[in-house]
Amino acid sequence: MPEPIRWGILSTANIATKVGSAIQSAANANLLAIASRCENKAREWAEVKGVPKYYGSYDSLLNDQEIDAVYIPLPPSMHAEWVIRSAEHGKHILCEKPIAANFSQASEMAQACRKHNLQLMDGVMWVHHQRTAVMKQIIEKGNLGSLRRVASAFTFNWDQIPEDNIRTKKELGGGSLGDLGYYCVRAILWAFEDLPERVFSTVQNKSGVDFNVTAMLWFQEDRMATFDCGFDTVLRKWFEISGTKGSIVCDDFTVPTNDEARFWLHDPSGQAAVHKIKDCVQEINMIENFSQQVYLMKEKSLPIQTDWIDIAVNTQRVCHAINKSAEDSAIVNLADIV
Repeated sequence: MPEPIRWGILSTANIATKVGSAIQSAANANLLAIASRCENKAREWAEVKGVPKYYGSYDSLLNDQEIDAVYIPLPPSMHAEWVIRSAEHGKHILCEKPIAANFSQASEMAQACRKHNLQLMDGVMWVHHQRTAVMKQIIEKGNLGSLRRVASAFTFNWDQIPEDNIRTKKELGGGSLGDLGYYCVRAILWAFEDLPERVFSTVQNKSGVDFNVTAMLWFQEDRMATFDCGFDTVLRKWFEISGTKGSIVCDDFTVPTNDEARFWLHDPSGQAAVHKIKDCVQEINMIENFSQQVYLMKEKSLPIQTDWIDIAVNTQRVCHAINKSAEDSAIVNLADIV
């Protein structure tokens, strides 16, 4: 076994606990340090999680020469600053989604990582699940025929809006599109392996952020996609990918509801066959995939995985177009988002 990739985490945000556990469980990773703007919080987190080092500032962690890679679970409004700083300190970066607060920032982050020859990836866990690979194989084998439609939804319901939640704070990059719709956009781009030509969306705003979003996306070759996301509807996390000969339905694509991750393959007559995948933890897969890439770059001089960077930036680009469409109440051509 090669030496594990040494990780640090910037922030003790709630999601840091889940990803931190994944780093500790991954076969090729070691969680070396945690940083917080409050040193006491960092120390307490490190003691509870069994992490050797803690820092009272993010810069202090970035100055640690032993750390190879960082995970950044900060609010979206802070991603650009700390991804760029991390790159300047020679760290490979796994950044929580959405990759940035806007498309311009995402482009700047990508440019900084490319300049310093450092890997950047957004923390979209579901794409690292074995189920996702199986579904992709089915699509690539032509079982669905020519793809025509993708539909997706990711919602949950707040009976009372939590005013102190970052999802409701515009200045921190809150809103349902970045928090939930980002997953749906990624699913659409993943299925079609293409960018839309134009988009149209409608948005309902509450508490200063987009509370729910409904969008339509038009692609070349008679393909179309739709999705909705929001904080005002019961939990839904599904997609359907439909072609001329069949369709795939996955009702929990963002996070499997049970230990057995499932999806259904429908044939031309509408008959469905269920597929199940056991014993796969997507967040551990994500860490192991990223750590393997960092190892190959360090030890084998492997180039940056540009696909990981491109898909994150393109997801943000489409989200930007969707936001602009809602603001202008008009169809937006993606070619105009540069």
